[in-house]
Amino acid sequence: MLTIGQLANEGGVGVETVRYYQRRGLLDTPARAGEGLNGGIRRYDAGALRRLKFIRSAQAAGFTLEEIGELLALDASEDRARARALAQARIAALDAKIAELQTARAGLTRLAKECGSGEAGPCPILAAFEGA
Repeated sequence: MLTIGQLANEGGVGVETVRYYQRRGLLDTPARAGEGLNGGIRRYDAGALRRLKFIRSAQAAGFTLEEIGELLALDASEDRARARALAQARIAALDAKIAELQTARAGLTRLAKECGSGEAGPCPILAAFEGA
């Protein structure tokens, strides 16, 4: 059983991120244990840590929090078709982003070559960004 600080640390996030995920309904908020000076401490189990790591991994893959919520709900219903559709949509979005980045890279490569080929006049890189 983990405190919220331990859960956050193990999940690679801050405590406020854990609380944010709770407010968004992505993580459950456990009941307080005991009646101490602090009114009891909330304890998180291994399932909460797995869920937190799932959220972080899904975010790293580019899923939005709304999509992650849907994926978590789909896990309970075992709706593979919808999960696959979400993944395919994410792949299409990533492909579009990759194409955009490749275009930007090609343009910057061209500008860097132009900048290195001459010493006189304004730098083509600076001129390109000023005109944008």
